[in-house]
Amino acid sequence: MSHTLTISDTLYMQLKSATQRRGLNSIEQLLEIWHSFDVKLKQRRETVQKIDVLREQLFATYGEMTDSVELIREDRAR
Repeated sequence: MSHTLTISDTLYMQLKSATQRRGLNSIEQLLEIWHSFDVKLKQRRETVQKIDVLREQLFATYGEMTDSVELIREDRAR
């Protein structure tokens, strides 16, 4: 399915320039890459949010956990 979109000449030239700088063949390719980036960024943000929730749950359950760096150094020294 194809759609026609009316954009300003200025925006078209900016998109065309961005396409050429990236060595792409079309503005459509540029938009596809930007969309893919946006989807991946959204997924990363959701993952970070899940990590934050898990961190809060662990803190509520176990309290503040001590730093294990010193224990690791002791293990290595043995």
